[in-house]
Amino acid sequence: MSVTIKSAREIELMREAGKILSKTHEELSKALKPGMTTWDIDHLGEEIIRSYGCTPSFLNYNGYPASICVSVNDEVVHGIPSRKRVLREGDIVSLDAGVIYKGYHSDAARTYGIGEITPEAGQLIEVTRQCFFEGIKFAKSGNHLNDISAAIQKYAEKFGFGVVRDLVGHGIGSRLHEEPEVPNFAQKRRGIKLRPGMTLAIEPMINGGTPDVVWLDDDWTVVTEDGSLSAHYENTVLITEGEPELLSLVSDVR
Repeated sequence: MSVTIKSAREIELMREAGKILSKTHEELSKALKPGMTTWDIDHLGEEIIRSYGCTPSFLNYNGYPASICVSVNDEVVHGIPSRKRVLREGDIVSLDAGVIYKGYHSDAARTYGIGEITPEAGQLIEVTRQCFFEGIKFAKSGNHLNDISAAIQKYAEKFGFGVVRDLVGHGIGSRLHEEPEVPNFAQKRRGIKLRPGMTLAIEPMINGGTPDVVWLDDDWTVVTEDGSLSAHYENTVLITEGEPELLSLVSDVR
């Protein structure tokens, strides 16, 4: 397995990409409201990304037709924006976005409630977010990749939620997807040893019911098999000599 160690210059470019992506998510979150279409979100997201002189990572990536993955309710990831899909009060929506800044990627996802949502939906969103923070407690030089994965699974399952097995996080840098894969569930092997300069997209995908998912006929949209809600939370993370640096999370720091 070839995992790239980023140079100081590469890290600086990824740091800038992450700042722009963080601002993109902040601006999108403020715009969300009932009555918006998922196409509106994608159109606005692409405008924001390009306003910073960046290119959307996802647009035309392996044929994906949009800049922002917009996944509603039981859609786990890779929802395709549509003028016909209207957000309604009580929906939850996951926005997954990436930017390319001077040849380097950042990748981040957030799940939001639209208007008033049920307590159960709110808990799923918050637990999914916290799964990420539980995982990155172990994102330190000298630890192993599986330390992150096991911590995410353990936290999600405390609440009876299902951890998606069919999709995982990934390395990131000059390519959107690099080695290694970053599962959100424990592996039999400890995985690679983490080293300073590694950059990882860590992204818990958590279902309100079982972990099982299916792909829709569009070959992109992934939904929960049992129709339960799903939430997604992701940041691009830099392994350092000390605490991990969250490249795509500028203001919402914990």
